[in-house]
Amino acid sequence: PASLPRPGIMPSTALVGLVAAALVAPLEGFATARSAMRMSAATASTFDLKGYMAERLPKVDKALLGSVESPEKNTDKICEAMKYSLMAGGKRVRPMLVIAAAELFGASVEQALPACVSVEMIHTMSLIHDDLPAMDDDDLRRGKPTNHVMYGEDVAILAGDAMLSESFFFSAKELPKVGVTVENTLDVVKYLTSCVGPLGLAGGQVMDLECEGKEGVGLDDLRWIHTYKTAALLKCCVQCGAKLAGASDADVKNMEVYADSIGLAFQVADDILDVTASTEELGKTAGKDEDTDKTTYPKLMGLDGARAEARRLLDLALESLSGYGPEADPLRAIA
Repeated sequence: PASLPRPGIMPSTALVGLVAAALVAPLEGFATARSAMRMSAATASTFDLKGYMAERLPKVDKALLGSVESPEKNTDKICEAMKYSLMAGGKRVRPMLVIAAAELFGASVEQALPACVSVEMIHTMSLIHDDLPAMDDDDLRRGKPTNHVMYGEDVAILAGDAMLSESFFFSAKELPKVGVTVENTLDVVKYLTSCVGPLGLAGGQVMDLECEGKEGVGLDDLRWIHTYKTAALLKCCVQCGAKLAGASDADVKNMEVYADSIGLAFQVADDILDVTASTEELGKTAGKDEDTDKTTYPKLMGLDGARAEARRLLDLALESLSGYGPEADPLRAIA
């Protein structure tokens, strides 16, 4: 990295265990890591991520709850539908990435909260729309009935649309109030908008739908899908966190490499868990990929090959942080 280190969630315990079992390798064991990266991994393995999250997640949840209050009686229904999915639990990985990147470059949790709300709104919108009968047709999300089961397809679509619009507005409105410059606020909004478009969630989802049941879908196709469907929003999280803190372009680039790598690794792990875990453990329907004839990493590489690919991607993520000190340990621990 061109820059010097600067001085001063996550899965539930059960799901962390599942992912660890799926990948079958602690961070310290990566064979290809350089000595400095091994030290970073060892440090991250002793970092108190649970405590770090416990201190910050209540602030995130409070901000999320306040972001979807109905402004008047006529909006009660749509705000109720938005709140149902936004506050349905989840790991809050994306807000934690925003906070970890922001703190790495000197911003406070309070300064990061507007962007935390925005990325979680975008993520929740994508889940509402993914679960629709025209998409993945799922009835269960985070252990609860999906939004369209509760409110109907029409309201679910509109709730997702409203959440997307509100995500942009929220950061544009709230970031300047907590001391983020207008220029950096505009950059944050730029990241938020670009991660949803053709080279983002929407483009990745369309490619994913087109490849269902299709012969000849290879690893390059799969990586393209999940670079945009999965990793684009994670990249947006660290871009937003770094930029609202005033990070340099070189630092933002390091964050992008990190997020691209963990985004793809997350998808590999998700594909593995779809094969190896139960519906009760996942909080969503297990075996869905096989039922819909989706191309997945285990399908193309086998379980052992998929696990090796996840470890390779985590190597890359840790290497992208090798120029930073212990201030980057939250990001290492999240990976």
